[in-house]
Amino acid sequence: MTNAQTLKHAGPAPRYTSYPTAPHFHDGIDGTRYAKWLSALPAGARLSLYVHIPFCDTLCWFCGCHTKETRRYDPVAAYLVPLKKEIDLIAGNLPEKVTVDQIHWGGGSPTILNPDDIVGLASTIRAAFPVTADAEFAIEIDPRNLDEDRIAALAAAGMTRASLGVQDFNEDVQNAINRRQSFEETAAVIDGLRAHGVRSLNIDFLYGLPHQTCAGIKATVDKVIALNPDRIALFGYAHVPWMKRHQKMIDESALPDALERFAQSNDAANRLVEAGYCRVGMDHFARPEDALAIASRTGRLNRNFQGYTADNYDALIGLGASAIGELPQGYVQNIVDTRGYCRAVESGEMATCRGIAVSTEDQVRRFVIERLMCDFALRRTDLVSRFGEGAQPVIKEADHLANTDPDGFFRHDGDGFVITDSGRPYVRTICASFDTYFATGAARHSTGV
Repeated sequence: MTNAQTLKHAGPAPRYTSYPTAPHFHDGIDGTRYAKWLSALPAGARLSLYVHIPFCDTLCWFCGCHTKETRRYDPVAAYLVPLKKEIDLIAGNLPEKVTVDQIHWGGGSPTILNPDDIVGLASTIRAAFPVTADAEFAIEIDPRNLDEDRIAALAAAGMTRASLGVQDFNEDVQNAINRRQSFEETAAVIDGLRAHGVRSLNIDFLYGLPHQTCAGIKATVDKVIALNPDRIALFGYAHVPWMKRHQKMIDESALPDALERFAQSNDAANRLVEAGYCRVGMDHFARPEDALAIASRTGRLNRNFQGYTADNYDALIGLGASAIGELPQGYVQNIVDTRGYCRAVESGEMATCRGIAVSTEDQVRRFVIERLMCDFALRRTDLVSRFGEGAQPVIKEADHLANTDPDGFFRHDGDGFVITDSGRPYVRTICASFDTYFATGAARHSTGV
């Protein structure tokens, strides 16, 4: 693989946590349409819930999430009132006999909630939805200042998997992104979680941050490995200051270029594999016995707005400001502005402000992109059995790409197509070849490497 190839494929590309991607959502999808989509779910449908907590006590400058900084708890407590009301509102639009098999709290920082509210919110969800006894309950955790009472509350709420943000343990990098977090306090939180019976742990960290180097990344990787998580997410920092103004606080001259980013990603990935982790998709790693690694090996890996998942659900229900839902008919998103979200829900309305209905062609391309993102492979028989003649235009595009790809990243493979090992780092760019919205859209994206 040459530097020229890396630079060629390092252009902006979506992360494809959905298709069509969120920049193509529009305001033609409202609460009335969403309610109809919910009520049309089949009896016995399996659901995944995502709950968004849009608050942090410190704003990290690298963050690309919908969140706001608050030093007072009053806004957080006030937000929980409409959030619980929305939970009841959505549950009331669901058909009978659906089940919730997966719950995920994200943010922001869900652990900004006080212990009583952690337990109370979980109780509200279980009272409103038919949550199965063995449902996975994952919560994103900021290890900084997470006290024993909150850890106990998370366990009491039924959390089964904790996802901890690390980003980098190097102090110079931490200072450059306004996130100071020591290895010792992170390890103490992990010990506390395990002491309370939480056995599944995920750690997120980043490459491509200001002042990061390959040597520094390797040092952070070794510390992450020492914490022995079950899963690791290695994300490339998305520098999008036109979307997230606080990222302007980052010194762009300290950001690594595309070649350095690629080297950091490659070095970190190789070290994780050496330590016994299995590659999952383009940026996740898991112990061989973990459900995510098993799903990857058996072709059951999926991708949604939380990234890679082993869940197999019929609908993803988003709750809270900015939350996105995915249903068979399309995607919906709530009002992003917290105040606007609260006003809408408190007035008894759905908070849906935009979305997109997926066409038959969208469904074909969504399947193609998801399988390439998850399996790095695509089978003609799978496409034809699912979509019949509707699959033929995309199969022709895949044939053309395999016949003309000068880098050999995408080629024919028996019944279908495969992204080669050398092409896997550029899977986002390859997927963009099948995205009919990408070439004509005005949305700006982060670098594809």
